[in-house]
Amino acid sequence: MNLSVKDRPDSAARGCGPSLAPLSDPSIPPRQKVLDLVRSMGAVPRVEIARALEISPGTVTALSSDLIGAGYLQEVEGGARESGRGRPPVSLAVVPDAVRVIGIKLSDLRHAATMMNFAGEQIHQVSLAADGRDADPSHVVDRIDRLVTALLVETGTPRDDIRAVGIGLPGLVETVTGSVNWSPLLNSRSVPLARMIRDRLGIETVLENDANLLTLAELWFGKGRAMNNFCVVTIENGIGMGFVLNNRLFRGARGLGMEIGHTKVQLDGALCRCGRRGCLEAYLADYALVREATTALRGDTPDPLNPDETVKRLYEEAKAGNKAARSIFLRASRYLALGLSNVMQLFDPERIIITGERLTFDYFYSEGVLEEMLSMTLDVERFRDRVEVHAWKDPVWALGAGALALSTATSQAMAAL
Repeated sequence: MNLSVKDRPDSAARGCGPSLAPLSDPSIPPRQKVLDLVRSMGAVPRVEIARALEISPGTVTALSSDLIGAGYLQEVEGGARESGRGRPPVSLAVVPDAVRVIGIKLSDLRHAATMMNFAGEQIHQVSLAADGRDADPSHVVDRIDRLVTALLVETGTPRDDIRAVGIGLPGLVETVTGSVNWSPLLNSRSVPLARMIRDRLGIETVLENDANLLTLAELWFGKGRAMNNFCVVTIENGIGMGFVLNNRLFRGARGLGMEIGHTKVQLDGALCRCGRRGCLEAYLADYALVREATTALRGDTPDPLNPDETVKRLYEEAKAGNKAARSIFLRASRYLALGLSNVMQLFDPERIIITGERLTFDYFYSEGVLEEMLSMTLDVERFRDRVEVHAWKDPVWALGAGALALSTATSQAMAAL
């Protein structure tokens, strides 16, 4: 089995967005199907749009004329010739400056924001260190306001030009209602965070679980663009999962599904930060590793208030031959293998993509993890080579949060036509 860390290829397909869009979905307006297809291909002649959407050239002309008139599409020279002769056909492309959106990732150490245009290109990024007051929802809103204001000022963008803000954070997030039922970042439950932010900014705001942000990044910009069904397992401060079903992000009935970190792997097991015992995250998350680090490091631990530094030190000790430190990572990797096996058996995805900041710890993507996963999985050969590790050069949170905001802004724009 070949398993290696791979960077996002520079030769990725032109454009952004799913390249296998559910074109037959009646819930997607015809104009949006045209716009989504153009954005996913970068630039495409009308004849290719007609062929891909299985509609008449006349219909494409009418729909694209509406989008050009509204300022969302433009004609550009280029595209593939139908034959080797003559000038290349005129193609359609998204007008990059037609819409701007902002994507924000909240975390326990640092909050970050990016501005993106309608073509999915990043314009500018800013970040802000988290502080001890961020557990209060009203203070989180203040911090988001500071990030958005900084982006507007530093890019000279009027607030009215921002169509949507997409925000990701860890926890149980109801995307439809914009409520955060629980998050390790907040000191209260059932917080109507989207409404609070929308009232402050005056901009449409949508929330998402941070694992779903990474999944959207794969779906819009990464290896998932050409797959109909795949899972993304994220290893960061905790462990999360996103699931794409029929080329769309699957969230569950209320947007609370795919919480792999809080599936139970041990009855009466280790205590999880959600307050329950035996969760997968209680064996893989930073706090789970820190819990055992004192013994492995013989009491010589870094700042106890900075678990990130403690985990890094633990990893250095493990690689240097500290058997106790190494045993902590090996035990965590076995639980990861168990979680991956459960995902394979439940969903039978085309691919499981492992990503996240903790890919610097090779214990989590070693050959041993995959062999352990296969040993717990029925019909081993069917699942062999279905796991891939993807380390992004780009700040993946920015791409995912931007895709979330772009999707919202696009639907609003199309509904208004």
